[in-house]
Amino acid sequence: MTTTLITGSNKSLGYETARRLIEAGHTVWMAARDPERGQRAADALGGRFVQLDVTDDASVARAAETVAAAGGLDVLINNAGIIGSHSPAAELTSADALEVYNTNVVSIVRVTNAFIPLLRESSAPTVINVTSGLGSFHAVHDESRVESKVVAPLYTSSKSAVTMLTVQYAKALPEMRINAADPGYTATDFNRHRGTQTVTEGTDAVFDLATRGGSGPTGTFIDRAGVAPF
Repeated sequence: MTTTLITGSNKSLGYETARRLIEAGHTVWMAARDPERGQRAADALGGRFVQLDVTDDASVARAAETVAAAGGLDVLINNAGIIGSHSPAAELTSADALEVYNTNVVSIVRVTNAFIPLLRESSAPTVINVTSGLGSFHAVHDESRVESKVVAPLYTSSKSAVTMLTVQYAKALPEMRINAADPGYTATDFNRHRGTQTVTEGTDAVFDLATRGGSGPTGTFIDRAGVAPF
């Protein structure tokens, strides 16, 4: 049986990913910062809850110890992220930038580093980083796409960094399948539920990568239609 951990899985895309993977037969660790909300979400789906704050080294280390004690890990889904400040670009501060990058980018290094030892023990080690078309040069310059209408310097650039981190980890750890998934314009809290896709559609790319059983390419950037230009 495949064991999967999803960060930020108490709601929205993370929650729906957990639901689908549990339905597909995975044992899913639903990681969340808030113990009460996280436990409630895990109880509702039949997942396993583990407290994990992606911005805190000690919290991540404790979560890794918990998962290790229970038997290991096959799939790591780095899903947690924030939009950050809604201030105009000219009013953004260094503190705003540090908050977004710590949660969206540094956390991937923090969490991946903590779970690499467990993934190395798996016969099908897989890492999936949830990124965004908003970080794609191709998408933001294509005026027919919604991504070209968004101005959010910190969030969008953080997602560009997530995609490049994915490529670099894939090169550094060729024994693992490490890919980036773009949910697309999905109705979530992030966009005040204005997105045109359902949360199920928004998890298609992540679900695809998580159910490949350690096969397929590594270092790719995909959306629900397949490999996407970056």
